[in-house]
This record gives sequence, C-alpha cells and structure tokens, in this order.
Amino acid sequence: MSLQLLFDALSLGGIYAIAALGIALIFGVMKLVNFAHGQFIACAVFALILPSTDAVAALGLGLLPTPLLILAILGFGAGLAVAAEALVFRPLRNASPVALMVGSFALGVALQNLLLVLYGGRPKAISLWAGLVAPVRIGPAEVPLLQLIVIAAVIAILLALGLMLKRSRLGLEMRAAAADFGMAQLLGVRANRVISGAFALSGALAAVVALVMVAQTGVADVRMGGQIMLIAFIATVVGGMGSLPGAVAAGLAIGAASALLQAGLPDAARPFRDAFLYALVIVVLLFRPQGLFAAADAKPRV
Repeated sequence: MSLQLLFDALSLGGIYAIAALGIALIFGVMKLVNFAHGQFIACAVFALILPSTDAVAALGLGLLPTPLLILAILGFGAGLAVAAEALVFRPLRNASPVALMVGSFALGVALQNLLLVLYGGRPKAISLWAGLVAPVRIGPAEVPLLQLIVIAAVIAILLALGLMLKRSRLGLEMRAAAADFGMAQLLGVRANRVISGAFALSGALAAVVALVMVAQTGVADVRMGGQIMLIAFIATVVGGMGSLPGAVAAGLAIGAASALLQAGLPDAARPFRDAFLYALVIVVLLFRPQGLFAAADAKPRV
C-alpha cells in the first residue's frame, strides 16, 4: 500500500510541478502571473480532435502517429504561447502589473469562449493510448504504466530544463533577466528573444500537462484547465514566486499531500479532501509567507 501511494504521489505531484513550472517561468522573467495558462492546456487538448463546426478547419492532431503527435502538440503549445505574447502581452509590456494581470484574464476568457464556439460545451471523449492504463506489477504494488511514464517524463523534463537554463545561451539570458531585467538589457540581452523563449517553454509545458490529462481521463472539456491552473498557481506561491526549484518542490509536495489525504481520510471526509489540502497551504503560508524558496527581490521591468 505504501509503495502504491508513493507512485500515486510522484505521478500527481509531477503533473502539478510541470504546470507550476510553466507559470514560474513567465513570472521569473516578466513578473507576470499568466492566468491564461490553464486555457493553453485546454487548447492543447482540443488540438487533438476536429471541431464540431465547419466554421474553422483544424488539423485533428490525434490522427498522427505517436512520435509526431507528441512533437506536434508540443509545437502547438509553444506556438500558441508565443503568439499570445506577441499579440497580447508585448503591447502591455510597459504597463502596470494590474494591466498585465487583467490582460491575462481577458486572454483566458477569450480562448475559453473560442473553444466553446468551435467545440461546444459538452465534454468530448478521446481515446488516446488506451493501452497505458494496463497495470504493471512492481513488488507488491500494481501501478498503471501511464504513472511510470509520467514519472519518467517529469524527471527527464526537469533534467533537460535544468541543463538548458545552466548551459545554453537562452537559459543564461533568462536567468539574468529574472535577476535584473534592466541590467540584463544593458548587457546586451534581447528582451523579445528572452520573453518569447520563456513563453515557448511555458506553452510546451502546458502541452505536456494536456497530453497527460487526456491519457488519464480520456475526456476533453473546455473548463479542464481551470482546476490544474489553480493548483499550479498555489504551488508557485508556496514554492516562492519566481523560484523554479520552489515551484517544482511545492508541486511535488501538494501532489503528495493530496494522495496522502485521499488514502488516509475516512470515506465520509474524502469529498472534502481539497478543503483539507488548502488548509495545509494556509498553514504553510502563515509560517513562510515568502514561500519555501524565496526568490531574489523582484526588479522593475524596463
């Protein structure tokens, strides 16, 4: 039972960590909480199927072979995020943080209503990689193959992202911009390149979450990004705004706490699991209001 619980915690926490990373990347560079991130996830999900209306044609990426499907969805998520940055956030770059926040809310509402127009409000069934639900015996536990894949993918993504931030030119520029955007520009860092790169990475991470959610639930719903966006934002706050290691640690911790509560609460109390989870979050923030890994003081954008 403890081994099964460990895999549940790692799988769920990994999803939350990836979602929180997508938010933390944008906040680290632009000091913007992108509340449209949940709609990026939903859009990546619906890119897998054809719309229910003939008004706009779509690719229906779910028809592609698996390797091409994964690459196409990652590219779709990155492209959507970069387009949103160029069309919505770039004109507001020198605006106040409140204007940026309102812009992200407006973008999220616009994307959700676009999905409603194209696909309707009813959830859609998607049969994607049905064989991944087959159990795999590891010692005394039977773990779905999808959980093992999710855990391995999360580890690979975190390692690759860490290497990119430490070794590549774009990663070094992103870290410099997160520390002091104005000074980074004076030293030759190009703002458009860094911000577009951060949005591309964030959109690709949203696409990863979308693929995992579809494989787990087999359902596409225009509102499906809202709940994971809420938890990812909480993980970003608990980890420390702008701290990438903090976002990962808090996402894993929230996933572990959720799995433990689901297993440990009495049957009558399980419907209130989220209430207990958010109470734990409040307790953590009472003792660590700056987050588990407080980032350096935010510098004003130039």
